[in-house]
Amino acid sequence: QLQLVESGGGLVQPGGSLRLSCAASGFTLDYYAIGWFRQAPGKEREGVSCSSSRGGSTNYADSVKGRFTISRDNAKNKVYLQMNSLKPEDTAIYYCAAIRNNYCSAYRSERKDYWGQGTQVTVSS
Repeated sequence: QLQLVESGGGLVQPGGSLRLSCAASGFTLDYYAIGWFRQAPGKEREGVSCSSSRGGSTNYADSVKGRFTISRDNAKNKVYLQMNSLKPEDTAIYYCAAIRNNYCSAYRSERKDYWGQGTQVTVSS
């Protein structure tokens, strides 16, 4: 079965950290850029970060620059999103998506080959 599965979400206080994981099964991530997206209640889904297929290039939304770090381990077929200094406005369902492209230049608009089911992140005191 070809799928992406996210994990690592949860409830955290403002200023806290979480590490999300995105694991692929049934296919290799070697040829895919991986994007992290999020959707808060009542808002459109937005692109948060992207890693090129080999991890040499990354992209971040302005709202998360300096706080979030994307990384990947293709040998483990996983991509990670380290989220530090979390704010209440980071509360959302976070999804990972695979884009059949080596680069992230248009990851928000390009067709996504696979989506994960999402993991809830709640930042609240």
